[in-house]
Amino acid sequence: MTKQTKSVDRNFLFLVLAFVVIGIIAVADVSAPQALNTYGDKFYLLKLQLGWTGIGLTAFFITSKIKYTFWEKVATPFFLISLIFLLVVLLPHFSFSALGARRWISLGLINFQPSELIKFAICLYLAKVASHGKGILSYLAPLVVVSVLIMLQPDLGTTLVVLAIGLSQIFVSDVNLFYLGGALGLGAVITTLLVLFSPYRKERLMTFLQMTEDPLGKSYHITQVLLALGSGGIFGVGLGASRQKYLFLPEASTDSIFAVIAEELGLIGATVIVILFGYFVIRSLKIAKNAPDIFSRVLATGIAAWVGGQAFLNIASMVSLVPLTGIPLPFISYGGSSLVMILAACGILLNISKYVTHEGK
Repeated sequence: MTKQTKSVDRNFLFLVLAFVVIGIIAVADVSAPQALNTYGDKFYLLKLQLGWTGIGLTAFFITSKIKYTFWEKVATPFFLISLIFLLVVLLPHFSFSALGARRWISLGLINFQPSELIKFAICLYLAKVASHGKGILSYLAPLVVVSVLIMLQPDLGTTLVVLAIGLSQIFVSDVNLFYLGGALGLGAVITTLLVLFSPYRKERLMTFLQMTEDPLGKSYHITQVLLALGSGGIFGVGLGASRQKYLFLPEASTDSIFAVIAEELGLIGATVIVILFGYFVIRSLKIAKNAPDIFSRVLATGIAAWVGGQAFLNIASMVSLVPLTGIPLPFISYGGSSLVMILAACGILLNISKYVTHEGK
C-alpha cells in the first residue's frame, strides 16, 4: 500500500532548478567567442540554449504532474520508437555527421540526438522488465542491441553511459549477482575489443596514455584542457575572464565546459560542481530507496546512474582520469537534446518522490 505525501522532494526540485540556472550562466559565458566567430552574434548559442531550456522546463513540470505508473504503460512502444531513431541516424540521407561521428537527425530547424532519447527509453524499458520479474536475458538483449547501434555511430562515451544505466538497474532488480558479474565481465571484454580494433578509439586511448608527446596535434585538446585547469588554480581567474574559451579550447561550450568553469572559478568552484552532482545522485537514490514499487525503484535508480555516470565520465575526462569521451556535462553543457531529456527524466523522479511506502516514511 502506498500513500501520497503532501509535497514533492523540495530539495531535489531546487537542486534541478539550480543546475538549470548554472547551465544558462555557463553557456552565456563560455559560448560567446565561438558564437561570435561562427555566427556573428555572441548571443546566438545562448538564445538557442534558452529556447531548449524553456522546452526542457516545460517537459520537467509536465512529467512531474503525470503519475509515474503511466510510463510503465508506454515503456515498450517508446523504446521501439527510440530504436527506430537509432537506426535512422545511421542513414546518410536522414542524418548528418560531425567530429567523425553520425549522431544527429535534422528536422529542418531542429537537430536532435537519438542517443539522448534512448537513455530515457532504456530507463523506462528495463524498469518495466524488472516489474514483470523477467530473467537476465530480458535485460541484456535490449542493452546489447542499443549498445551496438550506438557504437556504429560511433559513440563510446554514450555507450558507457547506457551500460551504466542498464547494469545499475539490473543490480537493484533482484537478479542473481552471478549473472550480473558475468555481464560485467562480458561488457569489459567487448569494450576492450571495441577500443583496440577501432583506429579512432585506439588513437584516443594512445593520446590519453601519451598526452605530452604531440601537444599541437593529437594531444591538443587535452593539453588545452589541462592549461585551463592549471590556470584556474585555487580561486580561478574570475567569472568571464577565461582565456581558453577564446577558441583555444576545442568544444568549450559543450564537452569541455567544465574546464572553463574550473579556469574561471578555480578548484573551489569546480569542487562545488562535483559536490552538487554527488548530492543529485544521493537525493535520486533516496527517492529510489523509498519508491513504492519495483518499477519506480528501478526507474529512479536508472535516472540516477544516467546523470551521475555521465557527469563522472565528462569530469573524469577533463581531469585526465579517463580518455576524452565526447559527452556533455548534464544540465550545464550547451545542447538541447541532452538538456530536454534529462529534465523530462527529473520530472518523473520528482513525481515518484510524492509516493512512498509506509516503511519508507
